[in-house]
Amino acid sequence: MSFTWPLDPRDLFVERYPQMTLGLPVDEVDAVRAAVTEMWPDRPGGWVYEWSALAARHAGAGRHRLAAQAYGWAKFPSLADDPKRTALARQVEQYVLAAPDFPVEFERRTLTVPYRGGDATLPVHLMAAPGLPTAAPVVLASGGVDSWKTDLHGMWEQLAFTLPARLLLFDLPGTGETSHLPMTPDSGAEVIDGLVAYARAAGNGKVGHFGISMGGYYSARTGLTGSVDASVVLGGPVERAFAPGRGFAFGMDGIVGNALGFDAVPTRAELDGAFAAFDLRPLLDQDANGPMLVVNGTEDVHVPLEDTTVFEGRRDTRVELIPDTGHCAISRFGEAMALIAPWLKDTLAG
Repeated sequence: MSFTWPLDPRDLFVERYPQMTLGLPVDEVDAVRAAVTEMWPDRPGGWVYEWSALAARHAGAGRHRLAAQAYGWAKFPSLADDPKRTALARQVEQYVLAAPDFPVEFERRTLTVPYRGGDATLPVHLMAAPGLPTAAPVVLASGGVDSWKTDLHGMWEQLAFTLPARLLLFDLPGTGETSHLPMTPDSGAEVIDGLVAYARAAGNGKVGHFGISMGGYYSARTGLTGSVDASVVLGGPVERAFAPGRGFAFGMDGIVGNALGFDAVPTRAELDGAFAAFDLRPLLDQDANGPMLVVNGTEDVHVPLEDTTVFEGRRDTRVELIPDTGHCAISRFGEAMALIAPWLKDTLAG
């Protein structure tokens, strides 16, 4: 189930430009920005068309990693129609072609995990610094509802070189290559529990979980339940973000509505009903958490500040607010990672 919704592409460029230029040359992003005039039609001036044209040029020249980045923006922000799904398939194709030149050890694998009384399969990526022993910690890591495991490759690569741990990268249910599973609190938690079990058996028994944005919601869950040995929550919604009547900026209602499995633009009441189940207050009221690091920018337009400060004063929990930056501290991302990487390293070694 999926749907398109009214969305001005100019707004997406305003919000995501710093992220776009992390992986692609500024002049190329600027050229696409100047060419795009509409969001959904697959024709000149359309978002998917212009980004895909850039990607195809890189693919034709054998620049597969850049092609994967550009196709990643072509399918952004949601797999709401066939052109977006085609762009995702081409992104995966180009990413696999780029993999032999990655400076890290890399493996693409399909895992089967328990799901709603049966099984679910999902593609994951395993990444580590060259020569890392098998008996090392494993860190689950994911992005959110619109930035997925392949989109964030550059960040994962840097983290792999920093950590004496193997990264297990996955897409949340309702997103990316796991879009066939709807995003609900329980379905996501069940899938992640299966990944945690795999990770414990695959490494030295120590498991961390690093979640970004909506991924941070699920890493907050594993941290609050103590099911992992180290939990990092970067820009994760946990309570106030799901309050009734609260809207999202920059088209996020449509992005989230697609991830939740709606087949048309959800009403406010429908979103409120779906969000009610996500509220982590019952877990926040308990005292079972493992070691946690909770980080965000102070100017987040998506996640209220209280969803970060609510963790202050908990045992085994460190809270860091980065000033003058927004959701997931994206414009000061280096500072965020300078906190996260050493904390993960030390906590998993403890």
